[in-house]
Amino acid sequence: MNPLYCYESLHHNYQKQIKDLKNLNIQEMEKLVSSWFNNKTLPQSYIFPPETRPGNHVIPRCNTIPVVDLSKALAHERTAVVQQILEASQEFGFFQVINHGVSENLVNDTMNVFKEFFELPSEDKAGIYSEDLKRPCRLYTSSPNYNREKVHLWRDSLRLPCHPLKECIKIWPQKPTRYREIVAAYSIEAKKLGLRILELLSEGFGLGSGFFGDKLSESAVLLLNHYPPCPDPSLTLGVSKHCDPNLLTILLQGDVYGLQVLKDGEWIGVEPLHNAFVVNIGHQLEIISNKKLKSAEHRAVTNLKVARTTAAFFINPSDDCIIEPAKSLIGTDESPVYRAFEFKEFLLNYINMEGNFEKSVEPFKLHG
Repeated sequence: MNPLYCYESLHHNYQKQIKDLKNLNIQEMEKLVSSWFNNKTLPQSYIFPPETRPGNHVIPRCNTIPVVDLSKALAHERTAVVQQILEASQEFGFFQVINHGVSENLVNDTMNVFKEFFELPSEDKAGIYSEDLKRPCRLYTSSPNYNREKVHLWRDSLRLPCHPLKECIKIWPQKPTRYREIVAAYSIEAKKLGLRILELLSEGFGLGSGFFGDKLSESAVLLLNHYPPCPDPSLTLGVSKHCDPNLLTILLQGDVYGLQVLKDGEWIGVEPLHNAFVVNIGHQLEIISNKKLKSAEHRAVTNLKVARTTAAFFINPSDDCIIEPAKSLIGTDESPVYRAFEFKEFLLNYINMEGNFEKSVEPFKLHG
């Protein structure tokens, strides 16, 4: 048999498989909310039970989360900034940071390229669409449990692994133009900001410089959420109530309102601030602090008129990192609240429990 014919035949079959997969993905992408959101009515599969839907009542935005000016940490007010971050992390589990050192031009370019990605034609995004949880970089809709969940979330999401960055960039989307370049630069700055905040927390607790370095903050994931305009925001959610499973989250929420934080049984609206980041405490920080810091439940509501795009930068421990309460934070009259465990064990349970607050941490609590 002619070797050239064999090669051409194999190449043809491979190209056909790629084309078939892309066509299949284009069909699957019809699930994306952004593919059909112009429908006049909200589908039944997106309507939440009465006890969990946001309803029509107005959430107060005046009583919002604290705002921290990080520029003051470089001057004589550093101690006051550390205390402000500690108090916000203990009381709210959330705060916003301004004058954070990340270039406003980079932030704007990043948000613009994220919006451009979600506006791309289906054929340009089909190659990255996947419902396979093992695929590190993927576009999906609602949640990773789409085929098993009872109610869908009003969002499309793009998950981008960011560690090691040089390797991860290779599997990121190639469109829009400069996407990889801009998002890589942003990821570096978001990680720097997160480590800076962790260092201030470490300083406040007297844990010593670099306590949250190395394996505790080695990994990172960037999650983009896109919420198209919704025909009835009172009946559905963009993200349901949950806590983040990681160490620390740096959220770029843009200029469209949607984030709500649960405090003392009441929802608080987080007002978007110009060139600010929202920071929230993840489960791992609450555990390491022996519950001195608070990982707060939060959700995202939808909008009737405008689309909302956000980017959550999750700072994670490495999979094999041992997580346990810091011994120096356990008082003489206290006991550790949690046992030691590997981060991957926690993450697996979190996924299996679908982010449920109590069920996510219960297997790791020490009783008695």
